[in-house]
Amino acid sequence: MQIEPAEPSRADATREKLLAAAVEVFGLEGFDGATTRRIADAASVNLQAISYYFGSKEGLFLAAADHVVASILAEVSEERDAVRSRLAALDAAGEPLSEAEARALLTQLLTVFAHLFLSPRSEPWARFVMREQMQPGDAFVRIYQGIMAPTLAVAHRLLGAILGEPPKSTTVRLRAMSLLGSVLVFRVAHSTVLAEMGWDGIDDAAIATVTELAETLVAEISPATRRSST
Repeated sequence: MQIEPAEPSRADATREKLLAAAVEVFGLEGFDGATTRRIADAASVNLQAISYYFGSKEGLFLAAADHVVASILAEVSEERDAVRSRLAALDAAGEPLSEAEARALLTQLLTVFAHLFLSPRSEPWARFVMREQMQPGDAFVRIYQGIMAPTLAVAHRLLGAILGEPPKSTTVRLRAMSLLGSVLVFRVAHSTVLAEMGWDGIDDAAIATVTELAETLVAEISPATRRSST
């Protein structure tokens, strides 16, 4: 007999509504500008629910950061973990990562992030993350350690194999951030992208165009362009 999945409890639903509202409101107004009343109203729950589930505004803010991390990982972790598993298997076998395979894996990873940043669902997450980039605190540490550092570590390994550089070299680390930024721009500068490209929105054709761009960016990485590293 097939067992139907359990319905989420009312408590779980309330907590999820508060987290979604907190990400939205904190992303728009920042920690100081956002009020617990505004967040509770946006979630359509009682104000007392914030202290019940999260203890305080600060507790809700950090939980919102964790929610952003979990939401982004739900979109990218399968591909990223597949790449990490492949690298671990090569290490265990004592085999080197070839340049060709590094390019293929890097293209896969970059394409996943490009699709995420083009998606409307990434907008509130991106706003929250960008505010923490400008005014970093404990929430930034959680975001960096949960998403950015592990993803960049994978990119360092792949780019190192392509460029013939140590993964932690200055050249590799700068190239990794630049490469990720080249697709992140489609979310953080979304309005500029639409205006410049003359697009009314992001449709299947736009997604295909950006996917091709991700492939081209990786294909154009050349060891000949590397600079002195430290």
